[in-house]
Amino acid sequence: MGISLFIATTAALLASTLAQTSTSTYVEPGVPTGTPVPGNYTGAFRPQIHFSPPQHFMNDPNGLFLDANGTYHLYYQYDPTGLTGGNQHWGHATSKDLYHWLNQPIAIFPPNNNSQVFSGSAVVDVNNTSGFFPDQDNGVVAIYTLNTPSVQVQEIAYSRDGGFSFTRYDGNPVINSTSNQFRDPKVIWYEDHWVMTLAYATDFKIGFYTSPDLKTWTHASNYTHDTVLGSQYECPNLVKMPIAGTNDSIYLLAISINPGAPLGGSITYYLAGEFNGTHFTPSNNTARLTDFAKDNYAGQFFHGIPDNEEPISIAWASNWQYGESVPTDKEGWRSQMSLPHRNILANISDEGLTLIQTLYDLTPVLGPQLAINGDFGNGSLVVNYTTVESNALYFEANFSGVAAASSGATLNFTISSPSPVSGESVSGAYAFGGNNTFVLDRGNARGFSNPSFTATFSTASPLQADGSWTLSGVVDRSIIEVFLNGGQAIGTATFYATQPLTLFTISATELPDGASASVAVYAVESAWEEFEDSDGIVVGNVTISA
Repeated sequence: MGISLFIATTAALLASTLAQTSTSTYVEPGVPTGTPVPGNYTGAFRPQIHFSPPQHFMNDPNGLFLDANGTYHLYYQYDPTGLTGGNQHWGHATSKDLYHWLNQPIAIFPPNNNSQVFSGSAVVDVNNTSGFFPDQDNGVVAIYTLNTPSVQVQEIAYSRDGGFSFTRYDGNPVINSTSNQFRDPKVIWYEDHWVMTLAYATDFKIGFYTSPDLKTWTHASNYTHDTVLGSQYECPNLVKMPIAGTNDSIYLLAISINPGAPLGGSITYYLAGEFNGTHFTPSNNTARLTDFAKDNYAGQFFHGIPDNEEPISIAWASNWQYGESVPTDKEGWRSQMSLPHRNILANISDEGLTLIQTLYDLTPVLGPQLAINGDFGNGSLVVNYTTVESNALYFEANFSGVAAASSGATLNFTISSPSPVSGESVSGAYAFGGNNTFVLDRGNARGFSNPSFTATFSTASPLQADGSWTLSGVVDRSIIEVFLNGGQAIGTATFYATQPLTLFTISATELPDGASASVAVYAVESAWEEFEDSDGIVVGNVTISA
């Protein structure tokens, strides 16, 4: 689509959205009710398998849950009237495979124009502990922070239609407060009661509350990490997680920090430990980051995943240092989510349990194989994927027998423009010898300039005990996610080039004798294309009425 046509189409979308709101009874006439916001997903920056809002600004994932019909629900912090945060609602989308998302009408609205619905979670109240659902086992309760100019309190709302529309509980707030730094409740079920984790943001504490019915909450304990990271705590998550290679499980406590991340802005760290229903006790005091790059924040785990399966999570793939400034506003939207990740803990180092994050099954969007080399060795592979309509790519590289690699043994990959005039690229490099450092570099994509938009990220990625090492990644127009050694370390980075990057090059040098290597590259198909109407607009689920 030409840029002039794209701008005209986006302008028409904005006008259409405002026209839809003429019958709205909501306090703010500019916000649509009962109909999804339409979106144009054809822009050069617009990811094709990472979820992004149809229009306007999005941040934290909220209320993630899997229902009994196998439908995943993603709510998210959404400002339906602007391209920066502020007028916070809960947007909503659903999916059967975590890649093809159907935009739904806005799910939760603030009660007046002087408050905002901040982050929170949702649960399916199968046993009707709340009393809201006397004749059903699929009632949904959302638990969220209501933000006002002077205070933050915890509220609930309930849904009798499976999570598509909500009614505010008339007994709100369920947890009152005198603080304006008290937010982001995440609720789980523990044996015979509900447990809420939430952040005392500037006190650097995570509070644990218990309830029999989601309406009456009792403070149980607080947790404070011995070494405070960042300037405030947000979006805590407590989840029971399996330990690889065993029948055991342990709890993981994830805490998001903003500002004050090691590379600046926002990031998330985690601790593994024991939870007895009221108190969390870490196994050790080593805090580990969930991502070595800079665009992975406020991740949340889905409620409703069976206990015998690995927990699934999605995060906000941006950073508060620049998330409200990125150039996607020219296309009428800002921010995207990470891809869905499966999670498990493993004993792979002396630092304690490590979070292993792997891509959720890509099969629903994996396209044709573009290239494969099963005997890669000290070679190179070049793939021009200009003809891949989605401009999205999946790649993987597997190496073995590299334990004796010299300091000169390296892997390099580059995503660049086929035109030599541009000279723009995103690249990665790994040293098989020496300190086993992996470096991800987005600094040569020149469509966005911001002093906080860090150019390079690095992490140590030791070889496996058997002398092997693996890399996989997804490039999705303006975002890259890489997974090292099967997800022992991951890096998520947005990038903004002045023209599409559609040339993938990967090479290895000075691998030792006896080493073996294989590389495969696949097209990734657009998850949005099938939802487009004849004008190329994704209109969402128009069969739902609030």
